[in-house]
Amino acid sequence: MTSPVTLADVEIAAARLGIWPVRTPLLNSPALDALCGGRIWLKPENLQHTGSFKFRGAMNRLLAIPAEARAGGVVAYSSGNHAQGVARAARLLGMPATIVMPSDAPKLKVERTRADGAEIVFYDRLTEARETIAAGIAEAKGALIVPPFADPLIIAGQGTAGLEAVTDLAARGETADLALTCCGGGGLSGGFAAGSQLPTVIVEPEGYDDVCRSLAAGRILPVENPGPTRCDALQTLRMAEITFATLTHHGATGVSVSEAEVARAVAFAFRELKLVVEPGGSVTLAALLAGKVDVKGKTVIAILSGGNIDPEVMAACLAEAGHA
Repeated sequence: MTSPVTLADVEIAAARLGIWPVRTPLLNSPALDALCGGRIWLKPENLQHTGSFKFRGAMNRLLAIPAEARAGGVVAYSSGNHAQGVARAARLLGMPATIVMPSDAPKLKVERTRADGAEIVFYDRLTEARETIAAGIAEAKGALIVPPFADPLIIAGQGTAGLEAVTDLAARGETADLALTCCGGGGLSGGFAAGSQLPTVIVEPEGYDDVCRSLAAGRILPVENPGPTRCDALQTLRMAEITFATLTHHGATGVSVSEAEVARAVAFAFRELKLVVEPGGSVTLAALLAGKVDVKGKTVIAILSGGNIDPEVMAACLAEAGHA
């Protein structure tokens, strides 16, 4: 049985990370509260280093590597946000980094990953296995593989966002009833549940709702018949044993949102909250706006997990959402 990540693991990660991550604020919008019927506190990790929560886990993992073992560098695989997090963490620690990225990764994410000095190797996500490619590179370079979510140190690092959120809310004299998290492979969600110790609802895009189905079924189920989605950050095809164990241990449940609901959320964040949030980073907001989770009379913490969006995708979301 795989051991779940716990609050103690997250607290250790927080101590290790120190001031490396941005302590992102909690934001409240009366307009959003009025629409949802609850008190919503948003945790905007789009304001984190590299534009997403991924920096937390990447930095925690790399800091845990002994200095004498860092020369070989690291290898990661990612559609973009984990890629940027690992590239930035490696640069800050003076380590070489190679990132295996899908050939259809957003241009902005590719450019930002390369700007932090990482070597990029592209692959076809439909015909090639990124894990196999990464393993070959790691063996050739003598590097350590840093997976996007299937690692307790990664999950614990992501969980520091949850620990921060409840601590900062307590400083306001408030407590939350519920947490909403964006979910791809479950690393952020599992870590957030552990770090916040709150009942957690994970949110996925329709078609990639394998974590929702897995939690409901009590066993890991893969994505079936995946189609196109703007939520590139959440296109994970199967969760890991450790994320399943962690989310199950903390009693998480899940919901999914449509592409139209995601577009509305991206537009709402831009127009009403004055925040740039990518589609995958906005699914919690999409669930709230669509009434997918009952939050009436409740205090809720919802994470906005990333803001790395190509301009044309933003324009399309704004046009599609209209003034909804």
